[in-house]
Amino acid sequence: MQELYRLSENLKRLRLQYGFTQSYVAQQIGVKYASYHAYEAGITLPTLKHFILLAKLYDVPLDDLVE
Repeated sequence: MQELYRLSENLKRLRLQYGFTQSYVAQQIGVKYASYHAYEAGITLPTLKHFILLAKLYDVPLDDLVE
């Protein structure tokens, strides 16, 4: 579960760094706001497809999302 905690922290940090809202990120990766919110809250994990889209949105390697 430690990785899930890091993921949620990293998603929030990157989103704020880019000045995005949760709604904007959700729209960009094709999920509902509630789904993206659950990623940032550490409730659930994104699918591989959405991991890849998040990495592309923030221009970071996939590893940076979980480390």
